[in-house]
Formats: sequence, structure tokens, C-alpha cells
Amino acid sequence: MTFMAEKEKNKEEKKEIEIFIDNKKIFCRQGQTILAAAWENKIDIPSLCYHPDLKVKENCRLCIVEIEGKEGFYPACSTLAENGMRVIINSPQLNQLRKTNLELIFSQHREECDDCVWRHDCRLLELKEKIGGEMTRFSDRKKSFPFYQFGAALIFDTSKCLDCRNCVEVCEKEGIGFLEIKKRNNFFQVLPSKKKSCVLCGQCLLACPAGAFEEVGEFEELKKIDNLLREKDKAIIIQFAPSIVAAIGGEFGLNDWLTAAGKLVGALKRLGAKKVFDISVGADFVAVEEAKELEKRWRRGGGILPIFSSFCPSWVKFIEVYFPAFIPYLSPFRSPHLVLGGLIKTFWAKKEKINPKKIKVISVNPCVAAKDEIRRKGLKINGLKPVDYVLSARELVRLLSRHKINPATVEPQEPDKPFDISSGAGLIYEVSGGEIESIARMIYYHLTDWDLTGWGMREFKEGEMREAFVEIGERELKMAAVDNLTGAVELLKKVEKEPGAYDYLEVMACPHGCLGGGGQLLPLSKRIREQRAKELYKISEKRQIYRAEDNRIVKKVQRDFISPRLIKKIYHVDYRRQNKLVVKERSNRC
Repeated sequence: MTFMAEKEKNKEEKKEIEIFIDNKKIFCRQGQTILAAAWENKIDIPSLCYHPDLKVKENCRLCIVEIEGKEGFYPACSTLAENGMRVIINSPQLNQLRKTNLELIFSQHREECDDCVWRHDCRLLELKEKIGGEMTRFSDRKKSFPFYQFGAALIFDTSKCLDCRNCVEVCEKEGIGFLEIKKRNNFFQVLPSKKKSCVLCGQCLLACPAGAFEEVGEFEELKKIDNLLREKDKAIIIQFAPSIVAAIGGEFGLNDWLTAAGKLVGALKRLGAKKVFDISVGADFVAVEEAKELEKRWRRGGGILPIFSSFCPSWVKFIEVYFPAFIPYLSPFRSPHLVLGGLIKTFWAKKEKINPKKIKVISVNPCVAAKDEIRRKGLKINGLKPVDYVLSARELVRLLSRHKINPATVEPQEPDKPFDISSGAGLIYEVSGGEIESIARMIYYHLTDWDLTGWGMREFKEGEMREAFVEIGERELKMAAVDNLTGAVELLKKVEKEPGAYDYLEVMACPHGCLGGGGQLLPLSKRIREQRAKELYKISEKRQIYRAEDNRIVKKVQRDFISPRLIKKIYHVDYRRQNKLVVKERSNRC
């Protein structure tokens, strides 16, 4: 197809048409499905397996509709809207069919509503209220199915799986293919591969409509946190990631990021935190050292290029398991929450005259793999882990709910000094491309005395590889970023084929980076991720500190505290070849 023909085809697909749903006229784009058109016009057609970011699978059969002039029933998720089409979504026949379909779905889903990631927003229960039917009309055929634990981060309970196969698709999109369709006990089921290894990105959890996936200790570990908060002799420090602010804000109706941030800090203080710090300050500390390392290798040689980013634990695990030959390319630095945790238990403890053994650091983090990351060997500083617990956004909401704390009603507070505010560059480290933007700002300034402007990596399609060639004098600093492991493999191939193609590669496993992390609140979609990225960029532009190295606390720590020995102790980590992730199969807990 020629470029002009493709352009005309795209224009034709965007043509507006009108359809009627239960006699209500709505407008939609040519090429849209009935379900997508209905959702855009705030008309609820029952559905369960449909996800706006994934392929249509037609598995749940709850979105069936009738079309005037045609016989039979049609799945709205895959039937294209046509101009003048009249769609019926409510009729006695349709309602009875949906009711039976829903009852059959319940027969392959063991209910455990109090311990479910969808507890506060369960589509299954919502559909039961709308459609009717009995949850126990048919016997539960999966009640004895086992559950699997993937390392220290994820649990997959096959007794809750609806076989929609969304998880299989996202795992394939990540380039892992760890979740497969296999025949077992005369049923085709979703099961973990015995040959491949999970990297704990948690995208399966976000794609599952039935709560068959959850983090290890997603709810049980909250009891430990509750007990910890009651220990008066402990200094409980909670550090939060910027993407958590947007998620919590959305959950509690706080649409302004700055308002949500203040309310979140207030809520965490009421929860029992002695101090609340911002992890994006940790991103500033890491970026400064990353920039020094890259500038040294790029200008003077003496080190491997390109440097691979290392703050995404799923990407690190991917390299250590699948591509160990590239381990020497990984940046030697820990992720921002680990570095900040280390500084809390060293620099801050010394400053406040607190015994580091009395300090417990909790990271509120959108990353499922971070739960596994904090257990990594070689992280301890003077015998202490830099971060003691990781809570996802979902766990934080559950914890606040248990303590009857609504962030919307608490008095806002600022994060505590000295780790209270980051540079504008630090604030966007969770967005794909944010880390290299921070590094490039510093190196460009060091070598030109000018601020870097016109950065072109902020607008992108999820999963696409982007390049940035920064002209500095007669040379180019060649950088690339991707937010998907399938794309990362293509980058690795290019590095292998063209050794000088890049100087720095930033890889994040999740779409749009940490904004799409497996620990985020549900539901999550591309539209939500893009909206939150724009919000973070907007706030970052208003920050007075442009470069990470100009952050006053970074300067103070560098001047008064840090040394080459401490940098190695607090910032560095060793990477080594890893075996496949251990998968444990266990009998069901019911």
C-alpha cells in the first residue's frame, strides 16, 4: 500500500457515523466496534473479558447484542458499527442468555472476595447486580485447582481463572511467553511454562478481570505493617513514588496532582509514619552518579558502552536470566528507592542521631518486581536492608481503608526535609524516557554551559523504540529508550550488530514505564497512563530545580557525607547470571 493510499484509508477509518443503541442515537468513528462506541458514549453494555489495550477475544459472551434486520446474537466487542445500524442491548432473550453465561462463568471462578485485587471495583459482582443470576447455580469445577507462586512477588490462582487469556497476550507482548495454554486434567488451562522464566512485571495482574493474580502478601503482609506501626520504639519512614500520587488521587477524587501529593503525605502521617519522603529525590541521587559514569566512559573511554539502565528490576532480571552476556553493560547503580532507603539509614540516621536498627523503611511503589528486588543479595548496608517493605498502590489503599483514613478529608502536608522535593528531571524518572532526559540535561550542561532544550522523546506510542542523538560539539551522545521487553530485544540485537550505535539505553518493562507498573490501581489503560504522564510532565516543568545535580540535598550529601567507599556501599549493586525463577505449585487455600 502506498503512503497516500494508507493516509486515505486512515482518514476513511476516522469518518464519523451514526448508530442507534436501544433507539438512542450516538456518533462514533467508522471502524469502531459497537462496544467501544457504546463505552465512549457512556452506554454500559455488559462485558468482562474486554480490555481496551488488548485484542478482542469474545470469550465471556456477556456483550452479546441483537441487530435489527439480522438474525442471531452478535458480540459487541468484535462487531463493527455501521452507519445507521440499530443495536438492541436489552431484550428478554438477551438478558436470559447473559444471565446463563454469567452463572457459567461463576462456575469456573472460586470466589474469595475479601482477598481480591478487584475487591472495591469488582466487575463480576457489578454484573451480577445488573444481570442477576445465582453465583452457585452450577458447581464450582475449579475449586481444587492449585495456585502458583512466582518468586517473592506474584501468585497465580488457577481456581479463579476465567480462561479469558488476557494474561497470555500481555506476557507474549512483553516477549516472555511465560504463561501458556496447556491441556491438563482434560481442560485447556492457562499455566506457567516449565521452560521459561517470569520477570515479575505484573502485567498479567493488570490484564486479569477476575483477580486470579495478586502480589505475594498483597493483603496478608498488611498485618505485619499494622504491627510495625504500633511499635513505638521504631522510626517508621514511608517513601512514595510520584506515580502513586496520581493513582491515589484518582481513587479518592483528587484530580490535581499537587493537591493529591499533599493529601497523601497527610494520610501517611496519620497512618503512623514518623517521616514521609519522596522517592523522586532518590532518582536525583542516582541520575547524578549515572551522568558522571556515562560522561566518563563517553569522553575518556575505559568502560563498556552502551550503558544499560538498571532501575527497572524486571529488565534487570530479564538480562540476568535470558541475556547474561549483556550483564557487564548494566549500570552499576541501584534503583532510586533502594538508594534513598540506604541514605535514610546512613546519612539521615546520623544527622538525626537515630540508631539505624530502629529505622524501618516502607516504599510505596508501583512495581511488583520491587518486592523481589528488596530481597536481592548484596544490598545490605552495615547488616541492614535499605528497604524493609514494599507496598503497592492497591495495598496502600487497603491499608488506609483499614485505618479509616480518607486522603481527601485529611489536612495536606509537605514531604519531610531533607528528602522533600526533587528536580523537575527527578519527578519524571518513572515515565519511559525520563531517566535519559535527566542524564542528558546534566552532560549537555557540563560540556556546553547551556541548558538542554527541545527534548523530543516525550510523545511516543507505547512499545515503540525512541532515539535521541544529542549534539555536543563535534560528537553525538546517542541514547535510546523503550517501554517493553520485546522492543528491548530488538535493541540488544542492534547493539550486538552495531557496537557503536548507542551510548546509553533506558529500558522499562511496563508500558509508559512505572505508570503502567503491576502494582498500580485497577483498572488501568493506555488512556489513563498517557493522561498521568502528561500530568507529571506538566508539574515537572514548574519545578525550580532543572537538573538533578542542582538539588540542594544532593549537593549537601555530596559535600558533607558521601565518599567513594560509601557510594559503592549505598549506590552500587552486583549483577550476576540467574537461574530461572522458582515457581512453587501449592494446593488451593480453600
